[in-house]
Amino acid sequence: VAKDLGLQLPEIRDGGASVVSEGRTQYFALHGKTGHLVTAERIDREQLCESVQQCVLRCELIVEGKM
Repeated sequence: VAKDLGLQLPEIRDGGASVVSEGRTQYFALHGKTGHLVTAERIDREQLCESVQQCVLRCELIVEGKM
């Protein structure tokens, strides 16, 4: 994510970018040392999408002060 957006890692570590998921549980985060998008919580497909064939988790990336 850092590379794709042209951000430096200190900008991510200092809270300049964050990932927000729908609902209460935040399933994704930005890794502070690499800038990679990582899973922040265990994702249980059966619990989230028990009756749906295609399971989609949406999230938004918020970047402060750069865009």
